[in-house]
Amino acid sequence: MKIVFMGSPDFAVPSLEAMLARHEVVLVVTQPDKPAGRGSKLTAPPVKVVAERAGVPVLQPASARRPEVAEALRATGAELGVVVAYGKILPRAVLEAFPRGCINVHGSLLPRWRGAAPIQRAVMAGDAETGVCIMQLDEGMDTGPVLLERRIAIGAEETAGELFERLAGIGAEALVEAVAAIEAGTAVATAQPAEGATHAAMLTKADGAIDFARPAAEVAARIRGVDPWPGAVARLRGEVVKIFGARAIGNGNGDGNGNVAEIGEEGMKVEAGEGTVLVRHIQFPGGRRMRVIEAMRGNKIAVGDRLERP
Repeated sequence: MKIVFMGSPDFAVPSLEAMLARHEVVLVVTQPDKPAGRGSKLTAPPVKVVAERAGVPVLQPASARRPEVAEALRATGAELGVVVAYGKILPRAVLEAFPRGCINVHGSLLPRWRGAAPIQRAVMAGDAETGVCIMQLDEGMDTGPVLLERRIAIGAEETAGELFERLAGIGAEALVEAVAAIEAGTAVATAQPAEGATHAAMLTKADGAIDFARPAAEVAARIRGVDPWPGAVARLRGEVVKIFGARAIGNGNGDGNGNVAEIGEEGMKVEAGEGTVLVRHIQFPGGRRMRVIEAMRGNKIAVGDRLERP
């Protein structure tokens, strides 16, 4: 089947590779190159790198709403559009550019977590499970009917970054199955439930500010959910430090002040509003990520210190 693939970040790469291996990908549409790193060097989206390596033409419009974009898509003769983390809501003209429409790989169990950051928000909310949905795109934000879904449990200490990697592979496998069903004429689209919808807003740096006055389970989930970006931060001895690898322990009432109650080989126990949070790693400004016990041996942290909201 002739396919146009639309996507940008690492999450989309396994799906693109799966389509390249099984179908004729005639065009890849991705976001424009953007400045990245300390030198602000223009950097290509990961999907572009894979497409160029495979010899597939690449289109990088500033906006998918420009009339010439839909015209270019129609001119490819592709039957189906495949969208994976493209980053923009597509207009009707693009959705209708293909005889079989557009399908999307979405990293949540719809209608929960519609929007830009479904994987991070699921971890931050402490969800026990999540998954991938393959859906038919419409003009709404992740509101189209679902062709199939794959469910998985979220690990007790799994970070958003780790979950991203797992779901990227699962999404690619589900996509292969969905496209095969479309090609065979056996695909069945089921409307999303009317209830249970939540919005997965895009993360900002402010989401990484940790407030230990919150319950321990909530604090630990947030620390894992903003790893790797924007990263969980707290103020320690007047400096803003990054913290990693958290889980809630105990059921007792903490004092809610971020007091470091104990430091051991596993990490540090920090008192939260309800219960205690075990934090395994820490990173000081200009330094490397290290185990908390290393920081203690270097006299950078001690029992009795406080981690405050920056």
